[in-house]
Amino acid sequence: MATTQIFLASTLYGAATLAAAMDAGSIPSADRRILVVCNNASVPETSPSLDQAPGFEPLRGRFDRLVSWNEVIHPLHPGGWTPRTNEIPMWERHLRMLWHLGESDVQLIVESLQVPPALSVAQVFLDAPLTVYADGLMSYGPTRNKLGLLVDTRIDKLLHLDLVPGLEPMLLSEFGVPSEVVPTAEFTKVLAEVAAAAGVSEVEGLQEMPRDSALLLGQYLSALNILSAEEEERLHLSMVRGAVALGHRQIVFKPHPTAPAHWLEPLKVEARRLGAELTVLNTPVLAEVVYQKMRPALVVGCFSTALLTASVLYDIPVARTGTRLLLERLAPYQNSNRIPVTIVHAMLPDLDDAAAVRAWTPPSPQSVAADLTPLLHTVGYCMQSKAYPGLRDEAVAWLSTELTAETWPYFKKRRLTTLGLPGAIPARLAFVPRNRTVRRVARRARALKKATIG
Repeated sequence: MATTQIFLASTLYGAATLAAAMDAGSIPSADRRILVVCNNASVPETSPSLDQAPGFEPLRGRFDRLVSWNEVIHPLHPGGWTPRTNEIPMWERHLRMLWHLGESDVQLIVESLQVPPALSVAQVFLDAPLTVYADGLMSYGPTRNKLGLLVDTRIDKLLHLDLVPGLEPMLLSEFGVPSEVVPTAEFTKVLAEVAAAAGVSEVEGLQEMPRDSALLLGQYLSALNILSAEEEERLHLSMVRGAVALGHRQIVFKPHPTAPAHWLEPLKVEARRLGAELTVLNTPVLAEVVYQKMRPALVVGCFSTALLTASVLYDIPVARTGTRLLLERLAPYQNSNRIPVTIVHAMLPDLDDAAAVRAWTPPSPQSVAADLTPLLHTVGYCMQSKAYPGLRDEAVAWLSTELTAETWPYFKKRRLTTLGLPGAIPARLAFVPRNRTVRRVARRARALKKATIG
């Protein structure tokens, strides 16, 4: 019987990862390959999908057909819709007719399986084997949600990029899913194709970008309710100041595609005040395209995956900023962004430490395995202890010896107390937050203080 592979992608970076995996033979051949494009922007109607991005065309030829998931479920949002259990057979029949699948066997290759739309597609095709591909730093963290509906039993492997050589993914490991690296050489070859197709004239701002400038990566963290808009503006301003302090007079800011335009003017004003010139890269384009077209002298960001690709794939100096604040603000502790922030905070130099930025070199795979792996296993256990009970002893051992002023930002005392781990609130005080009488007295005290001040 014929076999049809259905690939789900929501970003150009993810589509490039798929192309590299196909070129490397990590995904077996099939009679037919369909790319399902999904636009997960808050308002998809106002944001271009990945197939409209500069540089996509070389990827299109690797698939027999391209379809839009947004059109299938319109007007519902792909990030919030899942099929009702009793409607699953109807949805499968509908998609088989719509995509001309007939009775062919279906194989699914999807990203972010824990949430829609990937989880929705996996639930519709209940008998299809699953391959998961991870296109960022979250692959090194724990699976954040239960998969359900027999999804976990159908996963054959996890494909991931070697963004931190020496580090093994935690994602899906609780199900015994083996991981496989998408070869770096194949990925950089695909990125070169994307860069060649994204001509300088097509990308507004790229033609004006000076060589050897500092590239600042925006992430729009206020949209995720991690920072306020004012705090994120201050974070971007600190990037400008840090780059200038390191001697850069030509600065390029690459905003998040959905970030508001009015954020840009304060950055330009601050750059001029400091004697630097700031250029804005207006067209959404992969950071890796910028690395190849106009090689920057420094890349600055918060916890973007592009920081690691700059360093690991292109040997470009990098620096981080704002990660300590984010480690404090991420809530709940299980927030899946915690692992990317932890990796960047632990690995990369702080922008405010000029000497460290100038002297930094990527750690060896051996040091990553020895130093970073135990930290991430401990953080991962604290995030999802029920899914990874086998990591408890390692977490206890690490916390017993490694909790210092330098490592405390990775943890929350309340979380350690809940799990009964070293570093927890002393037992004689642990009752206080849960004691109703104490809480009532504290509320009255606060009310009295406010009344007195008023």
